[in-house]
Amino acid sequence: MAKKSRVRFDAKSDLKCSAESKRPNQGKRSTQSSQARHQFERRKSEDLSSKERSQESSQGYPREGLQQDFQKSHREICSPGLHGAYKVQRCKQPLLARTKAQKRYIDAIKSHCLTFGIGPAGTGKSYCAAAIAADELLAGTIDRIILTRPAIEAGEQLGFLPGDVDEKYSVYIEAVRDVLNQRLGSGAVDYHLKHGRILASPLAYMRGKTFDENTFVILDEAQNTTVSQMKMFLTRIGESCKVVVNGDIQQSDIRGANGLEDAVNRVEGLANVYVHEFSRDDIVRSGLVRALMDRYEPARPAEPIRSIGGMVWHHTGHH
Repeated sequence: MAKKSRVRFDAKSDLKCSAESKRPNQGKRSTQSSQARHQFERRKSEDLSSKERSQESSQGYPREGLQQDFQKSHREICSPGLHGAYKVQRCKQPLLARTKAQKRYIDAIKSHCLTFGIGPAGTGKSYCAAAIAADELLAGTIDRIILTRPAIEAGEQLGFLPGDVDEKYSVYIEAVRDVLNQRLGSGAVDYHLKHGRILASPLAYMRGKTFDENTFVILDEAQNTTVSQMKMFLTRIGESCKVVVNGDIQQSDIRGANGLEDAVNRVEGLANVYVHEFSRDDIVRSGLVRALMDRYEPARPAEPIRSIGGMVWHHTGHH
């Protein structure tokens, strides 16, 4: 009996020794786990601090930082980057008229408070207006650009568009924004949109606003405005602002009276207002577009020259 108990005692001691022999390894693993946990927490805190710094920079930081960001955005040359995203190539050349009609139109925008640019597609109505606005914003002669147009589709109805108001409306001013991207760089345009120096707003939201001084306003696709909408828009004009209204009366997508055509007839004789009409000979988009316009719209006889706002309105129909 004593012999058997001694054997049992020895077995227990062996188990105890084996357990004690494992304790150092468990302590080592515990130390490693603690180190990994501390390392994870340190990385997490660094990520949070960097995120907070980025949020602070986006919400507002010292004027020196804003100025550096502004200058950096304008120095950016927009080209396909390493990530494969396509960006419009920034044009650093000054705006040059491609036709005599464009030259008169550009001069009129620079010297008048309200300028109407009417005529067929591809004549550079929207491009010239947006390019002048971008160049003046870059030069500091204006403080803000407002882009607007009627939210009317060309024939088909797109239905519900996802997103907030800005996201829904962005598809309507994409053509003008492409010009701004080309003249300023996409980084600068994003910066100005974020800080309110470039504002894209639906025409329906213009009621109650005032276009104050040092503001450049572009109403594009104005042939799709109603008479009441055009009246509402034009009565927003304040002192020392610049407004350009573009459109092709022949391509209206609405039924009833055309606000652009009605306005052109009403502003006759007003000071500081200029109406310029392009002809098919002024189309610069491509020779094919000029030929297609001849097929889609029969030639019209030239109308006599009229004076509007002390300036000469050239109606140069294709003949």
